[in-house]
Amino acid sequence: MLDLKQFGYIETEPTPDNLIPGRVMELQREQYTIITEYGEVTAVLKGSFYHNAEMREDFPCVGDFVFLQYNDDGPSLIVRLLPRRSKFSRADFSGHAAGYAKTILEQVVAANFDFVFIVTSLNKDFKVSRITRYLTQARQSGGQAVSVLTKADLVEDVEAPVSAVQKAAPGIPVHAVSAHTGVGLNTLDDYLLPGKTVVFLGMSGVGKSSLLNVLMGQEAMTVNTIREADSRGRHTTTHRQLFMLPSGAMVIDTPGMRELGLFNADGGISVGFADVEELFTRCRFSDCGHRTEPGCAVIAALADGTLTREQWDTYLAQKQENKFVDDKASYLSDKRTWHKDLAKWSRQMKKNGKIRN
Repeated sequence: MLDLKQFGYIETEPTPDNLIPGRVMELQREQYTIITEYGEVTAVLKGSFYHNAEMREDFPCVGDFVFLQYNDDGPSLIVRLLPRRSKFSRADFSGHAAGYAKTILEQVVAANFDFVFIVTSLNKDFKVSRITRYLTQARQSGGQAVSVLTKADLVEDVEAPVSAVQKAAPGIPVHAVSAHTGVGLNTLDDYLLPGKTVVFLGMSGVGKSSLLNVLMGQEAMTVNTIREADSRGRHTTTHRQLFMLPSGAMVIDTPGMRELGLFNADGGISVGFADVEELFTRCRFSDCGHRTEPGCAVIAALADGTLTREQWDTYLAQKQENKFVDDKASYLSDKRTWHKDLAKWSRQMKKNGKIRN
């Protein structure tokens, strides 16, 4: 039988009778591929998962550990989602632009990982601000964020972009690598250890699939070309999937995300912009709006250059976006609760004969 410890499983509670543990390796539509002691099995969700269909964060995702009823003659049945030690979430606007979203839900992209590789290409589309957005959400995840700058062979001086990321995100490891030439790949060895899980995050065309292929030592993923005009790529990965590397480490590859919707990211923003929020404590007034108030430490820092305009604008943009998402999600949650309470009251009144059909 297969030892699930190879796949990062740590038993935190006894396995119930007639159930077995497993880890989600792949999700396509509503069909799961689960690795178990019997090998890979196909599984579907038990109906109880759909009773709270709006609570999508409770649905298993790639990397999750679950208890399931094993069936050797058809799909097995996922009965329970086990507690997550880490997760990467984004705001899901259900296909609408943020300003017009009717529904905002938490979309869990990956779970139970040790490291978050924020993969960015050193091509014409390279932007430090995009990396800081991913870092904000990664800090909420419970995993260690690592900035991986791919396609290092495209630039003559990799130190400039590396320094720019280090300046914008102090304390975050930054590695410049090339899947084409092999430069810098050995610097990732400290993360790719047996039993450890890494999640790849980044936009389309940044080289996630190429990097995965090199680490796998085979063509695990198809590699698409990118547009010359803007260095943007097409989606190579169409669904989330967990791969076992020859080193014994695991990689969760995710489809490229053109936009990362921040979700419940106040903590991540505070960590990433601790130096900015520390300025607030030095303002003359506790309710300072940091606009024209006398004795404002933020205005003074902007004037003397210790706080850059780009850093301040990025902080304000992330705080504004996160507030919008939190307020909208809270409103929708309260609305759903009110409708449920109303329906429950109506059923009770009908049962007591106080309301006629």
